[in-house]
This record gives sequence, structure tokens and C-alpha cells, in this order.
Amino acid sequence: MTAHAKISQVAHYVPDQVIHNDDLARIMDTSDEWISSRTGIRKRHIARDQQTSDLATKVAASLLEKSQIPAEAIDFIIVATITPDSNMPSTATKVQAAVGAHQAFAYDLSAACSGFVFALSTAEKMIASGRYQKGIVIGAEILSKTVDWSDRTTAVLFGDGAGGVLLEASSEPHFLAESLHSDGGRGQSLVSGIQGLHSPFSDKQEDDSYLKMDGRAIFEFAIRDVTKSIGKLIEDCQLTADDIDIFLMHQANFRILEKMAQKLGVSIDKFPANMMEYGNTSAASIPILLSECVANGNIKLDGSQTTLMSGFGGGLTWGTLVIKL
Repeated sequence: MTAHAKISQVAHYVPDQVIHNDDLARIMDTSDEWISSRTGIRKRHIARDQQTSDLATKVAASLLEKSQIPAEAIDFIIVATITPDSNMPSTATKVQAAVGAHQAFAYDLSAACSGFVFALSTAEKMIASGRYQKGIVIGAEILSKTVDWSDRTTAVLFGDGAGGVLLEASSEPHFLAESLHSDGGRGQSLVSGIQGLHSPFSDKQEDDSYLKMDGRAIFEFAIRDVTKSIGKLIEDCQLTADDIDIFLMHQANFRILEKMAQKLGVSIDKFPANMMEYGNTSAASIPILLSECVANGNIKLDGSQTTLMSGFGGGLTWGTLVIKL
């Protein structure tokens, strides 16, 4: 029998500390009006004393509790992140140990704001191989440790959080189509965590850990390249944009979502948004949005809704999945 994968459970977690735009206006030259009118963002959650693995572990534990599946039954854990606790051990292995998923293999995946889509695509192939039955995919970030808090062009945009899904084997196909892309030639448009050479045998290079972004280039990339690839994928599926019930997009900027909806000829009502609450949480943004949509009843997880997920960002990377949820 052909193996398929389905998303059977969702969860998310964000730190308790909330930073409003007015709070940022007290420490930098900005204002609520300046931030919200350009991005839609009004506040963000910022970790006070937690690491990325702590946020991801909360999500994994919630997925297990909701599904009533024992941790020992999980075959793999993938954490999409660009803000791991450390290069090694991976964030995913810390989650594996914390929840007691002793039979699971675990690793991190780095594809920035496309990370959750790339990780979900990978996990779906694992389940579809027939070798694995259950896996956890999480997007988790603490971007507050990567931004320069004196730089209003970046610091106001990002927040911390985690979201994830439980993936299980199914007799019916749920993942209908995908389109994954990278363009390293434009990678300098969005960079973070540059590490210099420290060997005594190498010319010294300076570290540059702060996140830096060419906002205009990223905005145009999202509107032009990402929207074009979404339209092509829908067409390749022999669907129309009207056939998509809900668009779960990376939550970077509400103006980007408005432009995308306009270019695709779709009502913005099909594009749920929560960046006003969380800011841009990179790999965590889509799974947090998915989890909230399930919680408020917009998504049923009964396989009846044709859903499009699309992430885009550093790399440059962009990826889209069409899934029955």
C-alpha cells in the first residue's frame, strides 16, 4: 500500500513578555504609527530567559499531550531554525531529550523564513517512504538575540516564538504539490550570524552576528518571485486561486500579503494574518499561524480544506506547499 503523510495535530508557544511598538519608541527613533503603517506589526513576544530549544520543547510536549501519543512512538524530530541554542548539539536533539522521544532521530534545518516549509516537505518524504510512521516538525526562533536593538530598520520587525505539527502516516494523499527554490546569488539581501576566521593560520576576519536586511529588495523579491511561483504551482496543480480555501503565508509584512492577494486575484480575507501580534518570527511564523487557525476554527484538520503554505526569506529561499488539511 502506498504511504502518505498527514498533519494530525498542531501547537504553538510564545514567550510571556510582550513588547509593544510604544515600548520600542522609548529606546529608539520610531513610533507605533511608523511601524504599524509600514508593516502591520503592533507588538511582539520576546524571550526573557529562554532558549530556542525551550520554546520548541513546549511545542513538542503540547503535540504529544494533545495527540495522546507516547514520546517513544515518535520516529523523528526536525526543528527549522536560524537561531539554534548552539551549532552542536542541535536544538532538535535537545527537544528529543527533553520530551523523552528516545527512539527518534533529530536534527536542525536552516532555511530562514522558508524553514518550516522546507522541513515539512522533507518530513513528508520520510513518512511517504514507508519507513517512518510519526514525526514532529517545528519552526522555532529567538530572533531577539540576532537583531541590533539600536537599528530601527530591523529591530522593530522581529519576534520570538515556536510552532509545530505532528505528522502521521495516512492511507489518503494530503500533500498535493510543492515548489521549493533558492537563489544564493541574492543572499546578501538578508544576512545574519556571519562568523569570521579565527585560526592562527588565517587572515583575521571580523564576526558580524547582527541581522541585516535590504528591505526594499526583500519586499520586491516577495511580491515578484514568490507570487509568481505560487501562481505557477496552483496552475500546475490544475487548480485556480479560487480553489485554495486558505493561504497560510509567512508573516513578514501585511503590505506584502495585500500585494500578493491582489496579484493572485484573491480576496485578502483568505490570507489570515497575525504579524500584528507576533512580528516576523521567521521559521515559526507559518506553524504559529496554522495553530491559531485550528484553535479558532478556521482550519478543521479533517482533510476538507485545500490549503497553501508559502515561506520566503533569507538565502534567498522560497517554498510553497499545497496540502489538504
